[in-house]
Amino acid sequence: MSLSAPQRRRRLVAALLLLSAAIPLTACGQQHVAADAPSTSPGTPSPSRPGPAGPGASPYVEPGAHDGAPHYDENNAHRQPREMSPASEKDARREAGRIEPVLKRLWKQGKWDPKSVRSAMLALGYEQQRTGAKGEQLGGKLDVRGMEPRFEGDHYVTHEGARIGLRVHRDACVTAFVQKTNYQVQVNGPYLESGCFEPPFAH
Repeated sequence: MSLSAPQRRRRLVAALLLLSAAIPLTACGQQHVAADAPSTSPGTPSPSRPGPAGPGASPYVEPGAHDGAPHYDENNAHRQPREMSPASEKDARREAGRIEPVLKRLWKQGKWDPKSVRSAMLALGYEQQRTGAKGEQLGGKLDVRGMEPRFEGDHYVTHEGARIGLRVHRDACVTAFVQKTNYQVQVNGPYLESGCFEPPFAH
């Protein structure tokens, strides 16, 4: 039985809809902090990674992989912070406890520009990190920067605010940010390529 032109078009549209639903859409992962999220206290534990896959799992899926992709951990090694020793983590949490109330005060005052945040951190006794012409470390452990650009809608946006990286020990950092919507303080090990700051996702 032959179909009329409108019937053929309806079937074609239905087939295309089914096909598009079957193809998973992937996007570059981005970590966002909700606008109404409360600040994270320094004692908040990090979420644990998922356990290994069960017996029926595909041999190509890496256990604990973010999206089940093979070689996820290998490809994203630069995004994994190094482990902190218990003593270093304890020291980092102590410094986070000093920084958190200062960021809270700045946030309430509406002062989240890097210059104001840097001055407040230097007033706590931290020394600004210095590097030489070839990138060598010359001293200091504090790094205050503007916010990273984020992809929103169809373009990149750089929000007002400041990020803080404080190297407490070789294996321990305090990272924080303050912006119009919120502020956050946490402790983590340093990243392989970017020090205390988490490297941005590549697109």
